[in-house]
Formats: sequence, structure tokens, C-alpha cells
Amino acid sequence: MKLGLGIGPLGPPGGASVIEFAKEAETLGYDTIWSHEIYGSDCFTPLAWIGAHTSTINLGTSIMQISARSPASAAMHAITLDYMSNGRLKLGIGVSGPQVVEGWYGQPYPKPLARTREWISIFRNIVARDQPVSFAGEHYQLPYQGGTGLGKPLKLIQHPVRPDIPLYLGAEGPKNVALGAELCDGWIPMFLSPYRMMDVYEDSL
Repeated sequence: MKLGLGIGPLGPPGGASVIEFAKEAETLGYDTIWSHEIYGSDCFTPLAWIGAHTSTINLGTSIMQISARSPASAAMHAITLDYMSNGRLKLGIGVSGPQVVEGWYGQPYPKPLARTREWISIFRNIVARDQPVSFAGEHYQLPYQGGTGLGKPLKLIQHPVRPDIPLYLGAEGPKNVALGAELCDGWIPMFLSPYRMMDVYEDSL
């Protein structure tokens, strides 16, 4: 079993307590330290700071909300952090809920499963760097449709340190969990009892 630790409130300004916490976790052999975001601090900045002060512990987002960043923006954040940390990123993503998505980010919440599926497809294509990325979906279009007409498919300039960044889906509902099992490398559950996991999620997994 691999153990991980989550960081919550960042404590006093300067981040010293977070770094001490992360260093101790690394010394004790923890596999991953996870950084969250809701509508306070973002999930990437603390991990960049931690990554600069550690060398082996993995850096995870738990979770990065997909309504906060387009697939391209998230890919640039992810491949940069992965590059600077020498391949230690685990990207946990999720749709959050309508209170945050509509109330904080000003984005529509309907059809979160379809939106997530499109987002993951674009993200993986960007990171793979196989070819310029184009996508014609219901929720995302690359290039943007209905604009100036000057947009064109583009290919990520930065070469990632690996062709695929591990994706973990934060999910509770059975359909969302099933989507994670289909498309992602791992699952970030919430309020989960290991004694009842298969009773609730066996069909989804």
C-alpha cells in the first residue's frame, strides 16, 4: 500500500509550515502529497513550491477543477510542473459541483460527464504531442468555432518529460466513477469506507 497526505489550509504566510510538512512526509516514505482547490488557493502553486524543496515524493492535485481551466491551460500547467519536478505530477481532476462551477467560475454545469469526457480527450492529445490538436465537441472546440476564423490547430511547444501524465478522477456518483475507470489512471473518492466500497461501487468499477 502506498500512502499519501493532503495539505489543507496553507498556514502562516511564507509557506514554511507546508514545506516542513512535505519534507517530513518524504522522509517517512510517503508516496504523494496532494494539494486541493475549491475557491481559495489554487492547487498548482503549493506543489511547485513543495517540488522545489523535495526530490522524490510525488505531487498530486486533489482536485483540479476542470471548469477553472481549459484543457490547454491545464495541460500547460501540468507539463510545466511535471517538467520542473522531473516527472512527479499526478493530476487529479474533477467537475466540482454547481455551487462552485456556476457561482465561482461562471461556467454552465449541465452534462458534467460529457464535459469531462471531452476535456480528458483534449488534454491527453495535447500532452502526447502527436500532432496539432483539433476537436469538435459539444463543450469544447479547437480551434474555436464562430470567431475570427484565424485560429488553427496548434501543437504543444514544450516537450513533456513523459508522453502521458497520470490522470485521477475525483468522483462520487456511480456514473462518474465508471467514467474514471474507463478513461483515467486512478480514482480519488470522497467519504469512502473501504468496508463498503464494493457494496456501493462494484458495478461502476
